[in-house]
Amino acid sequence: MNIKNTPEFFLNREISWLEFNERVMELSQSNKTPPLEKLKFCEIFINNLDEFFMKRVGGLKNQEESKHDFLSVDGKSPTQQLREINKKVTEHNIEIAKTFNELILPELKLYNIFLLNWNELTLADKKYLTEYFEINIFPILTPLGIDSGHPFPYISNLSKSLGISLVKKKKGKSGPNRQFVRVKIPSNISPWIKIPSKRAGDLKFISIDEVIMNNIHRMFSEMKIEELVLFRITRNTDFEKDDEDTEDLMEHVESTIKDRKFGPVVRLEHAVTGDSWVLKFLCSQLEVNESDVYFVSDFRVTSKLSSIYSLDKPELRYNNEQLEVEREYFDDNKSIFWNIRQNDKLFHHPYDQFSETVQRFIVDAAHDPKVLAIKLTLYRTDQKSKIIDSLIYAAEKGKQVACVIELQARFDEENNILMAQKLEKVGIYVVYGMVGLKTHSKMALVVRKEKAGLRSYVHTATGNYNAITSKFYTDISFFTSNKKITSEVHELFNILTGIHVKKKIKNLLVAPFSMRKKFIALIQREIAHKKAQRPARIIAKMNSLEDVEIINHLYKASQAGVEIILIVRGFCCLRPGVAKLSENIKVYSVMGRFLEHSRIYFFENGKTDPVESDYFIGSADWMYRNLNNRFELITPITNEKNRKKLWHILDANMNDVISSWELAKNGKYHIRKSRLAEEKRLLTSTQVRLMSEIN
Repeated sequence: MNIKNTPEFFLNREISWLEFNERVMELSQSNKTPPLEKLKFCEIFINNLDEFFMKRVGGLKNQEESKHDFLSVDGKSPTQQLREINKKVTEHNIEIAKTFNELILPELKLYNIFLLNWNELTLADKKYLTEYFEINIFPILTPLGIDSGHPFPYISNLSKSLGISLVKKKKGKSGPNRQFVRVKIPSNISPWIKIPSKRAGDLKFISIDEVIMNNIHRMFSEMKIEELVLFRITRNTDFEKDDEDTEDLMEHVESTIKDRKFGPVVRLEHAVTGDSWVLKFLCSQLEVNESDVYFVSDFRVTSKLSSIYSLDKPELRYNNEQLEVEREYFDDNKSIFWNIRQNDKLFHHPYDQFSETVQRFIVDAAHDPKVLAIKLTLYRTDQKSKIIDSLIYAAEKGKQVACVIELQARFDEENNILMAQKLEKVGIYVVYGMVGLKTHSKMALVVRKEKAGLRSYVHTATGNYNAITSKFYTDISFFTSNKKITSEVHELFNILTGIHVKKKIKNLLVAPFSMRKKFIALIQREIAHKKAQRPARIIAKMNSLEDVEIINHLYKASQAGVEIILIVRGFCCLRPGVAKLSENIKVYSVMGRFLEHSRIYFFENGKTDPVESDYFIGSADWMYRNLNNRFELITPITNEKNRKKLWHILDANMNDVISSWELAKNGKYHIRKSRLAEEKRLLTSTQVRLMSEIN
C-alpha cells in the first residue's frame, strides 16, 4: 500500500486540536472534578480557544489571502478548514455556556457561591452596585463616539466592549439621529464584584460587564440608548517575520509584538439576538465576514474566573497535601553534586517537587564556591524566579554565567525581553539563540572545580525552568555527570553561543541536526526486530503528533506488525486502526488535573524486559516545527533505576481507563473501555495513581 502523502490516511490538525479542547471542556463537566476546579477548566477552555484563533485561525486566514495553494495534510484548503472550524466552534460555544449555566453554577449554589445576573439581584443589591458603579467604575469609562471628526477607534485584542446605538430623546423632522459609541470594559479592575450578603456564609458575585451594562445609561442623560451590544474581538497574531536577515533580534521581536496589536480581526463575539444595527456596523468597521462572527449566549464564561476559583474554599478544590509532603530527594548530608556523581537522578514533576530538585540545583550551584560556571537555556520562566535571582547572585560573586534566552517564545516575548535586559545589566552573558531557530531545549550546565579537576553536571528536561507551571504540568527532569552527556551539552552551548563545532554529537538527539534521522532509524530498527521475530514495540508520550514523515514511518512499522502505543495529549494527525495501514497503532490522550507535558520515547529493541529497552526524554514533540525549526534536545536514559521510573509512568498511562481517551479511525475520541475491570485490577486514573504513590 502506497502511504506517502495520501490525504485520507491523515487527520486534520485544526479539527484534532478542537477535539482536544473539547476534552478540556469535559473536565469542567466531570463529576470527578471538584466544583471550583470546574471553573478553572472552563477558563482554560476559553483561553485555549483564544490562542487557537490568534495563531491557528490567523495562520489559515493568511494562507487564504495568499496566492499559494495551501493544503493541509488531509487535503483541505484553508477555506474548507475555516468552514469546519466555524461549525465546530459554534457547537462548542453552545456547549460551554450550557456547562457554565446548567452544571457549574447550580453546583456552586449548593456551596453558597452565587455568580449572579442583574435580574437575579434584590433591590438592595442593585442599589449597592449602582453606588459602586458611580464611585469605582464610572470615572474610568471613556465613551468614544464616531463622526466625521472621530474615526472608528482602535480596539485591542481580546478586549470586551459595549457597542451602543444612541438617538436624541427629542426627534427632529428628519427622524432619529443615530450615533455609534464604543465603551471599553476596563481590564485593569477585577472582572467580578463581590456583593455584601446578609446571610452568613453566602458569597455573591456579579460580573463587571453586567454592572456597566445596567448603569451605562447614566453616561448619556441627553440621549436614548436604542441598542446595547456586548462584544469581544480577537486579532490575528500569526505575523512572525523572517529573521534570517535581521541584525538585531531583540529589535525584530519588539517590532513583531507591535505588529500583532494591529493584526486583522479574525473573530467577533457578541451577545445579541435578532437583527442588530450595531452588529452590522461593527462588522463593516472591523472588516469581518459573517463566518468570523460568533454568538456567545453568556459572556460571563469569557470573564477571568481566577478570583472565583481561588476563593478560600480548599474543600472545593483538588487536595494538594500529598504534593507538599516533605521528602528527601538527595542525601542532605552531602552536596547535591556528590549525589549526582553517585548516580544519575530522574524526577517526575509535580509528584517530585521542582523547588527541591531543579531549583535547588541552580540555587546550590550559585552559592557553591567551587562552581566556576553556570549555563542555562530559558524558554519560559516565572517573573519572580528564584532561578533568575540565583543566576544574578552567581554573576555578582564572579562566576561565569551564560543564558540562552528565547525571545520569540510565543506570548512570552515581552517578559523574556525584560528578563534578558535585567540579566545583561549584572554582567551575565545573554544569547538570543540561533538565527532562524527557536531555542526550545531545556538544559543547564554547571562546571565545578573538584580534586580530580573540573567536572561538569547537567540537567535536561521536558519542561521549562518555571516554578509556577511545575506545580500543574507533568514533566521529567534528569541530572547527570556522565561525561558522554556533559561533553556533548558543552558542545551544544558552544553552538548556541555562535561557535559551530565539528565534533559529532553521538549520544544526544538534537534538532534540527540529527533528531529526525535518529528517530526514523529507531523506528526502522523496531521493524527489523519484528521481521526477525524479536520483541518489537514503540511507546511514545508527547503533546502533539503532526510530522508527516514520522507518521509514514509509524505506518510502515504497523504494517510490519510492530505494536505502537502513542500517548498524545493534544492533536494527532495520525489515523489509527485502519486495516492494513495502522491496525497495530493505538492513540490515547490522558487528561486530568495536571497538564500532561512530559515527552517519553520507548523503543523495545528486541528486549523481553521493558527495563532493558531504550528510553529517551526531552523537549521535542513529533512535529515538523520541533524537528526542523527549533533547537531541541532529547536525552537517552541508561540508568536501570531511572528506566524503571519511566516504565512505571508509561504503564500508568497505558492502563488508565478512567481519564484516558482513545482515538478512533474517524478522528473522534471516546473514553477507553474498561478491559482492566475484566482482569480485576484496581481502576484508577494515571494522575491519581501516581499521587497515591508519593511517600
